[in-house]
Amino acid sequence: MTTALELNVEGNGFRFRNRFNRFKNLPELMNIFKECADIRMRHSLDLDVPALKGGNYVISATEPDWYTKSVMEEFVRRAEAIHNGNVDPSVDNFLKITNDARLLGTDARLLEPTAPANPDGKLNQAADNIYREYKEAEEKGIIGTQLVFCDIGTPKKNWSEDMLEDGYYDRGNPFDVYNYIKSELVRKGIPADEIAFVHDAKTDAQRETLFRQMRQGVKKIMIGSTEKCGTGVNVQTHLIAMHHLDCPWKPSSIEQREGRGIRQGNENPEIDVYTYVTEGTFDAYLYQLVENKQRFISQIMTSK
Repeated sequence: MTTALELNVEGNGFRFRNRFNRFKNLPELMNIFKECADIRMRHSLDLDVPALKGGNYVISATEPDWYTKSVMEEFVRRAEAIHNGNVDPSVDNFLKITNDARLLGTDARLLEPTAPANPDGKLNQAADNIYREYKEAEEKGIIGTQLVFCDIGTPKKNWSEDMLEDGYYDRGNPFDVYNYIKSELVRKGIPADEIAFVHDAKTDAQRETLFRQMRQGVKKIMIGSTEKCGTGVNVQTHLIAMHHLDCPWKPSSIEQREGRGIRQGNENPEIDVYTYVTEGTFDAYLYQLVENKQRFISQIMTSK
């Protein structure tokens, strides 16, 4: 167990936390483990896989707007009331704050449909980056496909051209990440039929058809969740970029996402991996949690 300062859930400061995040007596532990396990990691196999463009991830950090800041202040008040025992757990609790904060970090309209749109928010930044990668591939004369990962804000209805109308969400229509991203990309000039949701493929046959279209470049952009677009999804042939719109709870989920493109069979020597975070929100806390989990997992998997 180690004690260290960590960001708190409500995002307004730090607290000391005791967490299990590393092993002692690692050589002895590994000698016991290797009696029944033979570990081979990607970095030790020298596989022919794409490298990260520029040698690192692209971190796209956005500033929260006034509305997001005001809601975060409300989270602080809620958290203090819970800490002081002034709230019945059936009314409010940290699990509820955690869920609300995760939605807010992606887009305030996921938490409150009438919230104002943030023109500089992470979803608009993602749309800009996706479109730029799309146009750069066109200019190079290559088939450039992209994967966009988001576990929250999954599609509530099928996309339609009605969603391109000004004020569509202001009129009470349900907001979701997938349809919003697609609408922004179509506004920029990407044909709607080149953008797919993995959720649209309901059967195994439909999924295989969709994945084949991605491998052939018929579909250029696929948006999906870790569960539906992770293990077993082979669409790597022409992938030039992957985008993390949110942070999953487990390090293995990030590995599975990135394994869709950083793998053998991708014809591109380099690939961009974008990570989107909203500063001063739950995003930072969640990435911190994943880092703590990965620290002791990496000890076992690398013997370091």
